[in-house]
Amino acid sequence: MPQSLINRIFRDTEICHGKPTIRGLSFQVDAMLELMGSGITKEDFLKDNPDLQKGDFLAWIEYAAKLIQIKSIYRIAS
Repeated sequence: MPQSLINRIFRDTEICHGKPTIRGLSFQVDAMLELMGSGITKEDFLKDNPDLQKGDFLAWIEYAAKLIQIKSIYRIAS
C-alpha cells in the first residue's frame, strides 16, 4: 500500500492564521483545491511554483478526501 502523504499538511497559528498548509509553506490547502477545481493542471501548477513537489499536490487531494469522510466534529476541552 502506498505511504500516506497527508503528513505534509500542517496547521500552525503562525502560518496563514492556522489554516492547513502544505509543509508549513504559505500554500493554503483550501486555495489550492479551488485552483484545482478551476482546471489548473498539476504540471502547470508545479511549473509555476518550484517550491512544491508532486507529492504536495497529491497530499491536498488526500486531505480533502479525509475531510469528506468526517461525520462529526467535537470540541475538546483544553
